[in-house]
Amino acid sequence: MSFPNVFGTPEVPDDMQLPPGMDKETFQKLADRQQREAQEMAFRTVAESCPGRTVASGVIGFGAGAAIGVFMSSVEWNINDDFLRLSTREQMRQTLRDMGSRTYSSAKSFAVIGAVFASSECVIESFRAKHDIYNNIMSGCFAGAAMSARAGPRAMVAGCAGFAAFSGAIEMWMNSMDS
Repeated sequence: MSFPNVFGTPEVPDDMQLPPGMDKETFQKLADRQQREAQEMAFRTVAESCPGRTVASGVIGFGAGAAIGVFMSSVEWNINDDFLRLSTREQMRQTLRDMGSRTYSSAKSFAVIGAVFASSECVIESFRAKHDIYNNIMSGCFAGAAMSARAGPRAMVAGCAGFAAFSGAIEMWMNSMDS
C-alpha cells in the first residue's frame, strides 16, 4: 500500500555532491521512495497501536452506525392523526429532526461498541501475548457487559453472552474465509 507523499521530498540542490555513479534523477527517486516508506511505517505504527486501533474502530463504528441509523429511521414510520394534520413543511421538519436524532444516537452507540471492543481486544491480546479466537470472545463479552451495565447484572450477563457468541462466530467465519 502506498500513501501520497504529503510533505514532499525537497528537490536535490544542483551543487549537492551525489554518490558516485548516481545521477540527480535516480537520487531524487530514491529519496522519494525512502520518504514514502518512512510515512508508511509511521502510519502502520499508529494503526497497530492500541490507541490507534481504538480510535479507528470508534470512527468506523460511528460511520456504520450513522448509515444504519439513517436506514432504520427511514423504515420506521411513526404516523398518527396529529402528524397527518401538520403541514407538509412541518411534517418534513419533524421527520428530518427525528431521523437526525436517531441517526446520531445509533452512530454514538456503534462508535462506543467499536471503541470498547477494540480497546479491550488490544489489552487482552497484549496481556495474553497471543492472537486467537479467545481474545475476540473475551472482548465481545467485555463490550456486551459494558454496553448493558446500566440495565443491571442480568442484562450484563446476557450482553456478555450475546456479544461473545457473535464475536466468536464472526472470528470463525473470518478465519474460514482466510483458509
